[in-house]
This record gives sequence, C-alpha cells and structure tokens, in this order.
Amino acid sequence: MPKPTVVLVHGAFADAASFARVVPPLLDAGVPVRVPAVPNRSLITDAAYIASVVRQIDGPVVLVGHSYGGAVVTVAGTESNVQALVYLSAYVPDEGENLFDLQGHFPATPLAQALVQTSYPMPGSSEQGTDISVNVDHFPAIFAADVEPGLARVLAVSQRPLAMAAFTDKAPAAAWKSKPSWGTVATADQTLNPDLERFGYQRAGTNAIEIGSSHLVMLSHPAEVVSVIHQAMESVPA
Repeated sequence: MPKPTVVLVHGAFADAASFARVVPPLLDAGVPVRVPAVPNRSLITDAAYIASVVRQIDGPVVLVGHSYGGAVVTVAGTESNVQALVYLSAYVPDEGENLFDLQGHFPATPLAQALVQTSYPMPGSSEQGTDISVNVDHFPAIFAADVEPGLARVLAVSQRPLAMAAFTDKAPAAAWKSKPSWGTVATADQTLNPDLERFGYQRAGTNAIEIGSSHLVMLSHPAEVVSVIHQAMESVPA
C-alpha cells in the first residue's frame, strides 16, 4: 500500500531547511515528503495556506509541526485527509486559544530577552506590521545550542521572522481533538519552556517522548525525530 505523505511544517525563526536532516531518511524509506515554506504572517493565514497544500495531496497525510508550526498544524490538521499529527518542541493550542495565552502560564525562557522587533509594510495598508526575530548574537545559544557552531551561525543570519499577529490569532480549531498525535519534548529548550510543551501534549493526549535537545530537535536529533514520524505513520490505516 502507498505510504502516507509526510508534510513538514517549520516554525518561527527557521525555514524549510530546518528539516534537512529529516527529509533524506524519510525519502530513502520511500516516504513521500513535502516541506512547504510557511509565510509566518498570522496563525489564521498560515494555517489556511498549509491546509491548501494538504488538500492538494492525494491520499492520507501525516502533518508534522515544529514550534510555531505546531500551532499551524493544530488548525490545518482538521483537513479530512490528515490522519495523524506530530509535534516537535511545539505549541499545541486549544480552540479559542492563542500563543500569548499558552505562554502566560509558564515562566519565560531566555528567548524573551533576545527578541528583536522590526517593521514591515503591510499589503494594502499604510500601516506597518511588526516582525519578531532573535538577536543574531544570541541565536545559537538560545535556539540551536547543540547544533554545530558553523551551522548555527548560518541559521542565525538566515532566520525567517514571525509577525507579531501570529501570537494574537486565536486558533479556530484544534485537530488533536479528533486526530491521534505524537510529539517530542526538548528538555534543554531555551526557546519554548519544556513545561509548556509537556502541558500541550498532555492536554492533547499526545504520545510524547523527551529528548535532551535544544529547540532545533530535528537538526540535532534527526534519528529520534524520524522514528517518531514513523510511529505516527504506522497509525494510518492501510
């Protein structure tokens, strides 16, 4: 039987290349993979974009979200062909909840003091939007502490910002209420509080494992991440 397609959804301050060490072993195993670029403009529009990608895939989908991407797949995962969700160091919001709501229940991480705000032109408006990124000098320690220093330096200057609006959009749906989910907690995470990750997973009934990793678990521990994705794939009916 054909394998389900795995759709990998990156988060804030990263891009599709953050899955570079997960994609090859999946492809080598004959798994169809898609790694769309997330606009990182707002939860509602980003989830709508990922949902449109999913709808155009024939057959079942396993939807994988890292960090902010976890919130995106929580909403986009309501598409009918999504059979399972995988959360990597991720936000897992409930319906009607936003990222600020989730973060407010847990102590801040070092990320809070390293965020940089910049403006960008909003299409069709004279107003300026606000982007958030991580101070380049602090990025390696906060976001990628166990990634090779040379690679972390490149990631720091090529990060994809997240619009402030993404933190305030309330999730209009929560796919984990009707779809099985798997996840990884990054126990050495300096970006998201590991307890925030644990809380979301427990509430969602996620089958979660803990990995002694920085926030970029898919770059520093790709084998463990691939194993979790395969577990999710095995849940999809043949």
